[in-house]
Amino acid sequence: MSTILAFAGSNSSSSVNFKLVKHTVSLIQGAEVKLMNMENYPFPMYSEDYEKQNGFSNSLIEIKNDIQNAAGLIISVNEHNGHPSAYFKNFLDWLSRFDRDFVKDKTILLMSTSPGKRGGVGAHEVVKNVLSRFGAASIISFSLPLFYDNFEEGKGISNSELSETHQAALSKFLAEI
Repeated sequence: MSTILAFAGSNSSSSVNFKLVKHTVSLIQGAEVKLMNMENYPFPMYSEDYEKQNGFSNSLIEIKNDIQNAAGLIISVNEHNGHPSAYFKNFLDWLSRFDRDFVKDKTILLMSTSPGKRGGVGAHEVVKNVLSRFGAASIISFSLPLFYDNFEEGKGISNSELSETHQAALSKFLAEI
């Protein structure tokens, strides 16, 4: 099994999605995991003019190469007003400008969580459609509603039904990569 690349679509220092990603990768055995904290990857807002003047950052090129070399991706997206955060949308814009097929043939465990009852499903669906358009081979989904009610620091998902659903999604992802 090759490397799994894991990150949240948030650059917040207190990201609940990053906490979900960290919990998820802690359950993986027998595979190398590269966990990226997107707080460490600032990107300017995408514009054609900026791209023409400055090209692509080394960070973006490295992340794109990491994606290309990964056996699969684990991503958890945050939601702002029913859509992915501006940060993550911007990140996807940069990646797709550099290489439109940046997730071609990749298996992705796509997750979302939020403090609300819907668990970020609006952003989840938007990102799922975008990743499919950019060539993802398989997208396995999991959403965790009511993060602060269903997740305990150091223990993980506290709701047994949601924990089982999460484990099933992770197992399916690992079987496909």
